[in-house]
Amino acid sequence: MKRLLPILIALSALIAGCCDPIPPPIPTSTPRPFPSSAFTPTPTRIVYGLTLSPTGIDPHVNASSELGIPLTSVYDTLVYLDPEMEDFVPGLAEDWDISEDGLSYTFYLREGVTFHDGTPFNAEAVRFNLERITSPDLLSQKARFMLGPYKQTEVIDEYTVRIHLSEPFAPLLDSLSQVYLGMASPTAVEKWGREYQLHQVGTGPFIFAEYVPDDHLLLRRNPDYAWGPSIYQHETALADEIEFRFFVDSATRSPTLETGEVDVMGEIPPQDAARLMGSKDLYIEAVPIPGVSLMFFLNTTRPPLEDVQVRQALLYGTDRQAIVSTIFRDTSPVAYGPLAAKTFGYEPAVQDYYAYDPVQAAGLLDDAGWIDTDDDGIRDKDGVPLTLDMVLMGWGYMPEIGQLVAAQWSELGIGVNSQLVSYPEALAIADEGTYHLIPFNLSGSDPDILRKFFHSQASFNWSKLDDAEMDAWLEAAARTTDWEEREALYSQIQLRIMKQGFVIPIRDYVNLNGVSSRVQGLRFDAQGWFPWLIDVTVSEIQ
Repeated sequence: MKRLLPILIALSALIAGCCDPIPPPIPTSTPRPFPSSAFTPTPTRIVYGLTLSPTGIDPHVNASSELGIPLTSVYDTLVYLDPEMEDFVPGLAEDWDISEDGLSYTFYLREGVTFHDGTPFNAEAVRFNLERITSPDLLSQKARFMLGPYKQTEVIDEYTVRIHLSEPFAPLLDSLSQVYLGMASPTAVEKWGREYQLHQVGTGPFIFAEYVPDDHLLLRRNPDYAWGPSIYQHETALADEIEFRFFVDSATRSPTLETGEVDVMGEIPPQDAARLMGSKDLYIEAVPIPGVSLMFFLNTTRPPLEDVQVRQALLYGTDRQAIVSTIFRDTSPVAYGPLAAKTFGYEPAVQDYYAYDPVQAAGLLDDAGWIDTDDDGIRDKDGVPLTLDMVLMGWGYMPEIGQLVAAQWSELGIGVNSQLVSYPEALAIADEGTYHLIPFNLSGSDPDILRKFFHSQASFNWSKLDDAEMDAWLEAAARTTDWEEREALYSQIQLRIMKQGFVIPIRDYVNLNGVSSRVQGLRFDAQGWFPWLIDVTVSEIQ
């Protein structure tokens, strides 16, 4: 550990600042209710800090998570996913049926709903929206793909609509619960055309009032809203206005929150979140994000990682807890498998795999024939040094993670060549396969997200897998609507991934939101990114 200790100390100082002790983990907080006596709720204006200024914010067209933070309050969806991820609840659809063959979904729509421009919501509006999303002319970046094998929408009567699929697609309800498939006013879409993103109209609790790209976005309360899902706590919004401002530079987020310029700020840096925990004027709303954990994908086709013993040695030789404590200040949990623990279908048995054990790691490398024959500190085999090429992107603290991992592996006699690249460069390198390790993570509330990474034909198959049995499991899990059957299949998939050492999980993502103590009722949906602003207000001390 002599070589590793100085690196750990230096990196800890770089990340956390001057010698502050690492605080206990930040718990996932519960929403702050309205105090019964000390505060009086006052509907008012709330300022919400966003961390990205998207190039486009039409949810049917664009793909960023950032657009959903304000627009979840502008649009309603046909169904909603319970925040505990246990079931779907009615939204604009009061009820629905799924055919026995899984090829059609019939939705019975809520009556008396109107868009913000007075256009009635009905079955024809649903058909219009889904046909818009799937039109090749729209060039949808995300919503189109969330519909899977969509075929067509059939209007049965004014308030009954049927979606037809070309093959069963179990994630459909999850997709329909997200803002990317929110219902937009056909009148507004046809009126504004390509300029619709500047004039968006939904049926939600807030009205899209003004948008100035790279500056601000303003929502105003919809006084007529009376058809929200049961998971909302109020019938209409409590706040009069919510203004969203953009803070791309992470260094500006916490100071802006502390000076009171904003009331809520998303994605607070971990070191700032740890410090702000002690503030009486602010609190941290830590929201676990479901989906694929931050992990290193191991290229199983590039020697020496075609050898399962070497892959397993890397897992045993990675101290993930040290990484989470040093870099993330224990504000997010260690990841044990490809799915974040928050995700439906997560298999807890993966937690029994690969506890940090450098002795076990060294033994596996010895058994695989990798021994330091020339005493240069790097193991070798048949004259080839055990040096791995690691590709890193610049976000998500990946460079810092890579530095710590390289330091840990150097103690085992493993060399690392790290390369910091842009996202487009990473995609090109991944396609060429000229790497040993490359990290990634992606949010999503349905475990079908695993198919994007671990199916042999997946575009993000960065472990370069060719496993026919796992392909069959992933395909079957995407087809069946039986949740117990899906859970069993995803359990098999996760265990196979970890037994074979296809990835090195690092941490489950947590969205650290800094919130003024005056803000009450802030809650987030099952995705973990999108706040339910209908229930939020600001209270002043009397």
